[in-house]
Amino acid sequence: MAKLDILQKSIDGLRNAIPELRGVLLASTEGLPIAHSLSNGTDPARMAAMAAAATSLGRRVSDTLHAGTFEEISVAGAEGQIFLYTAGTKGVLAVLGPAGCNAGLVHLEARGVAKELGEQFN
Repeated sequence: MAKLDILQKSIDGLRNAIPELRGVLLASTEGLPIAHSLSNGTDPARMAAMAAAATSLGRRVSDTLHAGTFEEISVAGAEGQIFLYTAGTKGVLAVLGPAGCNAGLVHLEARGVAKELGEQFN
């Protein structure tokens, strides 16, 4: 199985594990989409760029505050939430959910997927 197929299978698996999700995307830290499963016409290139930028900011904040190695960040809005996880040193996993989604379940599933993706992607 090709590397991209393996990455896509992990993305699809996470999306299927939590049906309420609006999307899942793996991006490079440079902001390029690698694999995704997005709904509602979300542009993967735009989402990847924003995920990489937010993760970069999270890394700088973590470094500045001496909080250790950056691992994840979440943003909540009135209409939805986004959870961003490092996927190794070269990847960012973005998980989009509706407002009020079960953050504990998202973290439980997505942290493991981010680790797997990081191992495959790097």
